Amino acid sequence: MAAKKVKIQVRDLCKHFGDLVVLNDINFDIYDSEFLCVVGPTGCGKTTFCNVVTRLMPITKGSVIMDGEPVDFKKHNISFVFQEPSCLPWRTVWDNVKIGLEIKGYPKSEIKERVGNVLDLTGLTKFKDFFPNQISAGMKQRVAIARAFVTEPDMLLMDEPFGQLDTSTRFHIENSLVRLWQKTKQTVIFVTHNLEEAVYLSERILVCTPKPTKIKEEVMVDHLDYPRDITDREFVKIRKQVTDLVRWW
Repeated sequence: MAAKKVKIQVRDLCKHFGDLVVLNDINFDIYDSEFLCVVGPTGCGKTTFCNVVTRLMPITKGSVIMDGEPVDFKKHNISFVFQEPSCLPWRTVWDNVKIGLEIKGYPKSEIKERVGNVLDLTGLTKFKDFFPNQISAGMKQRVAIARAFVTEPDMLLMDEPFGQLDTSTRFHIENSLVRLWQKTKQTVIFVTHNLEEAVYLSERILVCTPKPTKIKEEVMVDHLDYPRDITDREFVKIRKQVTDLVRWW
């Protein structure tokens, strides 16, 4: 990976639920504008990992520092995209996307410009006046992605956002996501159980062990050009490498 500024530092991170140790002394950095994927075996604590890093859950031990300060929702702009659809049913696509900017009190003119730009980038412009019950599950996830990116977050967490989508829909949205990220260069943490998806999207992959979870290895993917060809020899090689890391302990 080309030299980048460290955006987030995770040091000695632990998370316990009573006697259950889920995360055990995790250490890694996340770089500014990086697209980072987190993978691991089912039940290893990937969602807990990201909930703790973003401080949705309290830390048992350790620290998460962003831009020199502990991660804090009062200071940092953090956005989320989850697996379950999260569109508000009484708001149109346009109004769903702009809600974060409204809450933050942005001027109407800036809201109009930002929302218009992100709808163009996600291919949603012609559906801006539709309600969630008038669009597909894939489009609802595009709305969620647009809503997350439009606030220009310091950190964007995506927790298996495409897990319920069929293969063709997933590939289409993945390509839209990559184009949007390339345009905005936000810092993205993307959790997935789909190893091919991780290689297709990310610049770097963190492979987690079973509980108590540690980082087993990091796999670099930034030398592959976008858009990626899943039949390319190097792509297949990396996918096998990640698969073997998850499979064998």
